Amino acid sequence: MTVSSENSEGHLSQGEDGSTPSSPTADHADARPAAQVTNTGATRQNAAQTKEQPKVQNTAQAKAQAKAQIRAARKASKERERAAARERKAREKAQKANPYSLHNWQHRLHLSDVTVVEKSTLKRAIAGTVVGNFMEWYDVGVYGYLAVTIGTVFLSDASPAIQRLFSLGVFAVTFIARPLGGIVLGQLGDKLGRQKILAFTLLSMSAATLLIGLLPGYKTIGFLAPIALIILKLAQGFSTGGEYAGASTMVTEYAPDRHRGFFASLLDVGSYLGFAFGAGLVSLIEFSISPQAMTAWGWRIPFILALPLAAIAVYFRNKVEDTPAFQQTQNASEEHNESTDEDEPNGLLALIRGYWRELLLAFILVAAANTLGYTLTTYMPTYLTTTLHQSMAQANLLTLPILLIVAACIPITGALSDKFGRKKILFTGALFGLVFIVPAFKLMERDSPATTFFGLLLIAIPVIFFVANLASSLPALFPTASRYGGMGLSYNLAVAVFGGTAPLIMEALVSATGNALAPAYWIMFTSTCGLVTVLFLAESARRPMPGTLPTVSSQQEARDLVATQDKNPDLDVKTIIKDAEENGTRQVPESVKAAAKVVQQAQERSADERGQHN
Repeated sequence: MTVSSENSEGHLSQGEDGSTPSSPTADHADARPAAQVTNTGATRQNAAQTKEQPKVQNTAQAKAQAKAQIRAARKASKERERAAARERKAREKAQKANPYSLHNWQHRLHLSDVTVVEKSTLKRAIAGTVVGNFMEWYDVGVYGYLAVTIGTVFLSDASPAIQRLFSLGVFAVTFIARPLGGIVLGQLGDKLGRQKILAFTLLSMSAATLLIGLLPGYKTIGFLAPIALIILKLAQGFSTGGEYAGASTMVTEYAPDRHRGFFASLLDVGSYLGFAFGAGLVSLIEFSISPQAMTAWGWRIPFILALPLAAIAVYFRNKVEDTPAFQQTQNASEEHNESTDEDEPNGLLALIRGYWRELLLAFILVAAANTLGYTLTTYMPTYLTTTLHQSMAQANLLTLPILLIVAACIPITGALSDKFGRKKILFTGALFGLVFIVPAFKLMERDSPATTFFGLLLIAIPVIFFVANLASSLPALFPTASRYGGMGLSYNLAVAVFGGTAPLIMEALVSATGNALAPAYWIMFTSTCGLVTVLFLAESARRPMPGTLPTVSSQQEARDLVATQDKNPDLDVKTIIKDAEENGTRQVPESVKAAAKVVQQAQERSADERGQHN
């Protein structure tokens, strides 16, 4: 088809009706807007999507970067923690390896912490304390066996029954004064020192015993004679109140930890030997002279003999110094008083408030043990003569050998307590007192020397186990600063209520019930109380006294203790050190402080250099 040039140039031709004909170009021009609209919407959508896509990508990248930063921060933190832990372990290792580090001194025992008691010092301490107990019980034995004679001398115009009551009443006066002496002298002993108070008690006891032997009788000075006797017995009771408490405190503070039971039991050996010696001396004099001579002047001999005995006792006691534990506590107390103006509570009320549980435990144990002990020493002669109607000579002859057997066996049970523990031995003694006592009284009822002897021996067995371990167990209930006072109060109050009154209580039970076994039932009751109390007692065998550091008998033992402290089941090192530091008995040496300061300064310089380098 041929197209004219005009048409090709874009001239339009008209049709027959005069209208302009449509052409393909025109049609396409009319159709373009719709297509353009569709294409424009898709383009805008694609453009929006294109704009949103970078935003999503930027957000994802930011999140990824944040997570990476967190991971890096955590990793760096963990690395710093590991580095700090390594540095801390290295520092602790260096401190432990350094014998002059404070860490070492604060967490371990060292040779300077261990007190080594020389054998010569220990012997002097034991001799100085045992002689005092010997003197105390010597007087008890003498007076007990001379009770009838003393009633006749000092109340000669009264009936025999009144004389006997007067003599037993004067004996009881001693126990009335004992608690007061225990309180006063115990408090003074914790302030002024054990040695000074024990020297006073020994001189007072001996002087009172001597003066009793020199007193005129009722026929000479009338009613002044019994009054003077009562005053002297009161003074004697007051001084004895501080004797056993102080002696047991001193010997347990001096004794090595591993052998404290043995050495402390020697106190009771002195007690029973003193009683046996006094009673035996009276019996010997009674067999040697007539009853008239005994009443006239013979009774004075045992009392006057107290003078040379006292001189020997004072000689030994003056050679004893105060214990290292007391001296350390005193030094710490003085330093504390200088560094503070606060007044700490002191005295009896403070003792009761602070240690009422320990006082109660000690009171019950002493009551149970001394009911048995006083039954054997003071009640058995009366029971055998009045209830079983045996002769006085037979009663004395059978009792004295038993006392010697007890004295010989007490150190054995003391040593056993060092090996097996105080609680086991005390529990055994209380159990024997509960089980053996009725068979013992039944044997004595058979009224023959052999059965009476074996009956007394059955009573002696629980005494050996029970009484022998009080001197090592009771002081371990109290810290050094309150030990003498705690012992003085609990021991003497229990002895006054249960020990001194044991003969009176038992005789009253026999009279009230008419049953010769009534004393046995009373002993069973007190032994049961003791049995239960032992269960609440803390074990103290082979352990340092409360608030004090270990005590040994040789340098080699000290080295062995320090070397094996981590494996020693009897040493709670952390508790020992803590208690000693609280009581002021453990001080860090100046050389250790100086060395630790140098180490600390070197560590600080090293830390500063690392910081500057970083």
